[in-house]
Amino acid sequence: MTEETSTLTEQAPPPVRDWPALDLAGTAFDPVLAELMREGPLTRIRLPHGEGWAWLATRYEDVKLITNDPRFSRTEVTHRRVTRLAPNFAPRPGSLAWADQPDHNRLRKPVAGAFTVAAMKRLRPRAQRILDVLVDGLVHDGPPADLVERVLEPFPITVVSEVMGVPVEDRERVHAWTRQIISTSGGAEAADRAKKGMYGWITETVRARAGSTDEDVYALLGAAVGRGEISEEEAVGLAGPLQIGGEAVTHNCGQMLFLMLSRPELMARMREPQGRGAVIDELLRFIPHRTSVGLARIALEDVVLHGHRISAGDPVYVSYLAANHDPDVFPDPDRIDPDRAQRPHLAFGNGPHYCTGAVLARLQTELLVDTLLKRLPDLELAVPADQVVWRRKTMIRGPQTLPVTW
Repeated sequence: MTEETSTLTEQAPPPVRDWPALDLAGTAFDPVLAELMREGPLTRIRLPHGEGWAWLATRYEDVKLITNDPRFSRTEVTHRRVTRLAPNFAPRPGSLAWADQPDHNRLRKPVAGAFTVAAMKRLRPRAQRILDVLVDGLVHDGPPADLVERVLEPFPITVVSEVMGVPVEDRERVHAWTRQIISTSGGAEAADRAKKGMYGWITETVRARAGSTDEDVYALLGAAVGRGEISEEEAVGLAGPLQIGGEAVTHNCGQMLFLMLSRPELMARMREPQGRGAVIDELLRFIPHRTSVGLARIALEDVVLHGHRISAGDPVYVSYLAANHDPDVFPDPDRIDPDRAQRPHLAFGNGPHYCTGAVLARLQTELLVDTLLKRLPDLELAVPADQVVWRRKTMIRGPQTLPVTW
């Protein structure tokens, strides 16, 4: 990171702002985050759980720099009770989310082959068949229908289960665990029970797949443990967040389809296949993927940024949502503009912790949009947009139901 020169006068630290977990309907930008962005590029926040306060960076360039700077550590967070959104904090050894280099590359290597562009090309026909069966059922039963229940939930969960190697008979209970883990309802006890259930199942599965020569994630992890490249504990920590990935696709695609179905001009653009990619990228930039912020980092040494001293040991959050709405990078950021000059959005993160499943998520998003527009060209909302029910008490935002007709 480029530090400001030490000759600059240090500023007094900004006030600590409480940031509650708001239940926001629709795709509205978080008003607390908007206020924090107006206060300055570097502010301080207190979240509902954990202890103390943390710095928050909201500018696009600052977010990119911090997420690439080894002076800000994810691993150090595992030893602290940092202020956070999640009610339950139990980081596991092996989780890519908490790994710094060079451990991050070592841990990512065993599963990287399952998420390459080549692997996704091989997966595409199978994913298309899964989706076609779901849409066939939708068409057969006729309108109206809940698109979340019939397609947006089962499709990503099934595809992720295929990539991971989850047996068909176990998929429903694994999904129940992942759904509870991303929820903030039920408190720490419910989240802890779900994590214990899921990680216990993952442990058994990795052991059972140790001798497999298959190419799914659990087989790759079992083989890597057998070769001594990672420990069993690390394999389990690796698998958990990957297993949860289907939840994000469900709700992000739900937001995108809600916007398409409630804005005729956007749907008209989506009906032009040659320009569809630019529209999807702009929607990925625009939609509020999550509630609040994700995972923190700890400063390993003093860093001066925008006249503020981030001291060694201070927790630091970045907001990808804010970065994607930085007006210096995306003029008029609250407007959906597929024709804007393309700057890479940060919807899938940045730096070493760029989303492992980004290519898989993009594949599923494109298949969902392409297939639904082809099979149901007159798809529309079955209720007024303001009557769509949105998920509450969750870390990943999205519609709870999406009633449609055609």
